[in-house]
Amino acid sequence: MKITRKAATAAVASLSLLALAACSSGDSDTSDDDAGINQSTAVNVAWESGLTSVNTDEFNVGNATQNAIVTYLTNAQFNYYDPDLKLLKDESFGKYEKVSEDPLTIKYTISDDATWSDGTPVTATDSLLEWAATSGNLNTIEGTFDPESGEDQTDYTAGVFFNGVTPGAPFVTKTPEVSDDNKSITYVYDKPFGDWELEFQGPTVPAHVVAMHALGIDDPTEASDALVKAIQDNDVEKLKPIAEFWNHGFNFTKLPDDASLLVSDGPFIISEYVEGQYLTVVRNDKYKGDRTTGPDTFTFRYIDDPMGQVQALQNGEVDIIGPQATADVLSALQALDTVTVENADEGTYEHIDLQFTNGGPFDPNTYGGDAAKALAVRQAFLTALPRQAIIDNLIKPLNPKAEVRNSFTVIPGAPNYDEVVANNGSDAYPLAGDPDKAKSILAAAGVTGPINVRLVFNGDNTRRVNEFALITDAEAAIGITMVDASAPATDWVNKINTAPNDWDASMFGWQSTSTAVTASDPTFRTGGSQNKQGYSNATVDSLYDELSVAIDPDEQTRIITDIEKQLWADAFGTTIFQFPGIHAWSKKLSGPEPVSISPTIMYGFWDWKIEGSGATDEATS
Repeated sequence: MKITRKAATAAVASLSLLALAACSSGDSDTSDDDAGINQSTAVNVAWESGLTSVNTDEFNVGNATQNAIVTYLTNAQFNYYDPDLKLLKDESFGKYEKVSEDPLTIKYTISDDATWSDGTPVTATDSLLEWAATSGNLNTIEGTFDPESGEDQTDYTAGVFFNGVTPGAPFVTKTPEVSDDNKSITYVYDKPFGDWELEFQGPTVPAHVVAMHALGIDDPTEASDALVKAIQDNDVEKLKPIAEFWNHGFNFTKLPDDASLLVSDGPFIISEYVEGQYLTVVRNDKYKGDRTTGPDTFTFRYIDDPMGQVQALQNGEVDIIGPQATADVLSALQALDTVTVENADEGTYEHIDLQFTNGGPFDPNTYGGDAAKALAVRQAFLTALPRQAIIDNLIKPLNPKAEVRNSFTVIPGAPNYDEVVANNGSDAYPLAGDPDKAKSILAAAGVTGPINVRLVFNGDNTRRVNEFALITDAEAAIGITMVDASAPATDWVNKINTAPNDWDASMFGWQSTSTAVTASDPTFRTGGSQNKQGYSNATVDSLYDELSVAIDPDEQTRIITDIEKQLWADAFGTTIFQFPGIHAWSKKLSGPEPVSISPTIMYGFWDWKIEGSGATDEATS
């Protein structure tokens, strides 16, 4: 499940940073003992999968939702969202200000009290490393990844490769200026950037730990100084091991022997981690910020089966859950009088993307380079899709108000959603599907003979299996045979990311993690990091260039609408529904107020109280 921890302003409520949202359904035994969880003092949280990294700015392994909910507790940041997705500043960690509009210049100042859990001060050096790792400006080589497993196979002796690019960071090509006291850092953007608050939210990992490991220096101050010099001098030989360690050094699936990998600047620090079972965080006594209230211990118990999470909540093994929403889960929770149940739309939406460059049915090369014929096949396929039937059969039992989503970039309910949908051309594709229209499109294009479409999706997910069945029946009516390309189910994400020749269409969820207007850029731009379909349109690329510098909300909406017009006209794919969300917690627990985007159920942990937990209004140390 790919995510990003970055936040952005809510000037226009549009699609946020996107995350590949995997939904699991499997069997999990909840009948064993408490797996090390102290039931009397901890708030116990059920989650479907375990931590893989504490460096959530690293794209390949770290950038995932199961990591973000942990680092939300262990990292401090300059700002965060409230339940209404309004961006709030955490000035107990630091302050930031816009120094200049032309050129756009932003200064961040870290609080004097901000300290890593090993006693080392948080400084501008940590933020300088954040820029180096996420901007890509110091990279001298491209990363290499195994097409089957996704494993990093980059030769780090050949050059520098930080795998942490984010949308706005590359626009700061000038090395940021660090103040003499090493508490402030100033970024000068090459051009205006509407989502500048999206970037540089605070370091995810400590620079001194990276430098000590990468450069073999024992003293943290000396190591930090060496790292600064390496970045400022663009010293490739020193940056090579720094980048390699930044990419991989903080990845683990159980408690590491090296305690430096757990160093935290947030309210909590990881104390226990048993692979596949549970992870516990406890108070960081070096943290001096505002989030010192609430429970003193949180334990994440890993239960991948949604009904297993319900059972654990019923049995008192966990206090709060956010399982995949199904009718059975909702019914089971509503039958429990000891829990509070909340259901609402999540920040994730289901969609289907089509593959443009794999020699399949949607690729012009299949028809001798005839782009019009390939477009017709894409249009026919999308026209036949039974989106309304999917909503009626699979989503309305969970959310009676559910509707088909008709925007690639704007969340339903956002102020500009109706305006964008009314003008983006999505009405060319009937909600219920129209087989007669679809067949006429194929006939007009002279497309005859069998058409096979390989759809990749999570075959372990019951809802996706049911969606596939509805799609298969509808497409059969126009002569298209759907082929299940999901097996083995454990490889579906890798197929999407690395094996385009193995699928013609993909079905999964994009998760919104902020309100950034430029967040969809990597998905639809030519060669974008999240563009796995080979889609390329110069007009779309140019419009994203405009969007990145647009400040006025009305201008942003106009550009977004123009982008979507092109996507629908090109039959890029389709949108289906906003995920229905279910959250539930023990009535012994007060304070939870889940948000639609990451960190979902963990938002506002500092306001939580649990009966008998020993949590107080003051932090313990």
